Amino acid sequence: MAAAPVVSVPVVGDGGMDLMDALRETLKNAVVVDGITKGLRESVKKLDKREALMCVLAESTDEKNIIKLVEALCKEHGINLIKIDDAKKLGEWVGLCKIDKEGQARKVVRCSCAVVSDFGRESQALDIINEHFKRSTTVEA
Repeated sequence: MAAAPVVSVPVVGDGGMDLMDALRETLKNAVVVDGITKGLRESVKKLDKREALMCVLAESTDEKNIIKLVEALCKEHGINLIKIDDAKKLGEWVGLCKIDKEGQARKVVRCSCAVVSDFGRESQALDIINEHFKRSTTVEA
């Protein structure tokens, strides 16, 4: 029982990785194994075929019907959904950018939705995300 408060803290682990850091690392691992679908059209296809393990949605999209569509598909098919605030940030995380010599992202393209169909290798970041989903389902129930 004493471990329950530790689980509910947003910063987890020795490295101090929060949910957004874990999401960034998990998306990069998925990009490496080509297990990510970028963009609304392709993401909706994956969601409708139920091939998605997780969906990431940017709340800063211009069209609010996009948010409603993706939320409804995720809810209908029981797919985990994470919302982030900035579409440019999501575009950078899924590789829709150029990396300069210093390692900085340049020419970042916005991405409204990304779907993960293969996480790649197991990592601490993936464990943090799975723990987040477990907590959010127990809160809703």
